[in-house]
Amino acid sequence: MSAEEKRTAAPERAQKIIVAIDGPAGAGKSTIARHLARHFGLLNLETGAMYRAFALKALRSDVSLDDARALEELARETEIRLEPGDQENLVLLDGEDVSGLIRNPTVTDAASRVSVFPAVRAWMVRLQQQVGARGGVVMEGRDIGTVVFPHAEVKIFLDAAPEVRGQRRYEQIGQKGTTPAPPPQEVLRDLRARDERDRNRADSPLKPAPDAVILDSTRMSLDQALAAAEAIVAEKLNLTS
Repeated sequence: MSAEEKRTAAPERAQKIIVAIDGPAGAGKSTIARHLARHFGLLNLETGAMYRAFALKALRSDVSLDDARALEELARETEIRLEPGDQENLVLLDGEDVSGLIRNPTVTDAASRVSVFPAVRAWMVRLQQQVGARGGVVMEGRDIGTVVFPHAEVKIFLDAAPEVRGQRRYEQIGQKGTTPAPPPQEVLRDLRARDERDRNRADSPLKPAPDAVILDSTRMSLDQALAAAEAIVAEKLNLTS
């Protein structure tokens, strides 16, 4: 069954619900979001991929990642679209499929740097709100439940200890095999630096929404984390027995 067919078959309330998943790097947001989208017949809109696509354009354009004005100008001439795929979204940057190009550590780190600027975040929030306006979506990022969709019906803040997230990220990089994985200690160092930027930026810092359910997966297996996330959404949809 295609994503659109699942969406059509979903309960009427699920067709309009917005599930917001926030959390730090390496917490497993993308994995949880993909699973919930498939399980409940929703569209998975990975907003982090939108930031990475913009970061890729900045790198290609030789625009300084620290130049707020130049990045704002670049945003004005940038089109980013997400289209649902069987496993992951297709990410289109100015019409080009860059889904595979945005998954390497260099682009991921660049995305964290460009996202600290208020003008870039305001532009991206508008895009994300347009994408999710119809509802029936799972959106994951770092400020979905606090800024992009503060009235989302379901808000999950997914977290785990930095050492656990670092190991997961290291294994993820190795599995993709597109570039050699850096040493685990380097992955953890980069992750801690990204945490510092995300949690302490002046605009939309990473933090749980007041009404978010905190899901700490430090001591959970993947299956346990998926089941816990399912239960949170099912309760909101009144699907629990």
